[in-house]
Amino acid sequence: MKRVIVEYAKLTTDILDMLVDKYPDGYDYSDIISFKNAKGETIKAVEVKTEDTVYLVKISSKLEQVMEDYVEDEDSFDDNDDFDVNDLED
Repeated sequence: MKRVIVEYAKLTTDILDMLVDKYPDGYDYSDIISFKNAKGETIKAVEVKTEDTVYLVKISSKLEQVMEDYVEDEDSFDDNDDFDVNDLED
């Protein structure tokens, strides 16, 4: 299964839909995954899955606000298919 790290600013509407479905009331401390990236930096993220991909969405101070804004006004968000990702080895 492919693992992809995504920054909140590069979320597509599909990933936002999955986040909102999985965490309708926001994420909790127990939902956060911590890991080291290739540079040895500690990353904190929440996880959403499709059939073939695990998306690790980096936690930031703005992620929860983006999720709330998306729920309130889905039509104002543009789908961003050209986001930068870092693939992790399985």
